[in-house]
Amino acid sequence: MIVIRRAEIEDMPAVHDLAYQIWPSAYGGILSKAQLDYMLDKIYSLTSLEHQFHVLKHNFIIVSADEIPVGFAAYSPHENADVYHLNKIYLLNGQQGKNLGKKMLDYIIEEIKKSGAKALQLNVNRYNSAVHFYEKQGFKIIREEDIDIGEGFFMNDYLMELKL
Repeated sequence: MIVIRRAEIEDMPAVHDLAYQIWPSAYGGILSKAQLDYMLDKIYSLTSLEHQFHVLKHNFIIVSADEIPVGFAAYSPHENADVYHLNKIYLLNGQQGKNLGKKMLDYIIEEIKKSGAKALQLNVNRYNSAVHFYEKQGFKIIREEDIDIGEGFFMNDYLMELKL
């Protein structure tokens, strides 16, 4: 049985473990190993996840199949609270193509609509095949962004938006 629920701080070790399983296959062909390792440590260390949860107030969700975590996402409002940002959304490789990504997005959209959101934005690597998934869900490319993340690394992204 598939369950999507709001994650708690106690779920951050599961998010950490999932990220370390998912990212090498998701980004191995796009990023250097050095950048991949740097970003995993920067974004998915337990300390960073706790900071995102408590300080940045990211709303995390977990998707489980038969009580086993298989994916996660996080979202947060912009300063202009009628626009939210999808900070991350990932599924294990074996769970892709089962409509779970769409179900996770639908869950998030329903949650942010309760707060009066008018749009959901996200950043996606320009070379990530997920761009097509987002376009299929109605997201439009707003612009390209090259974001300096330190240590000489950049995220080469599209900023995409879905009007609600």
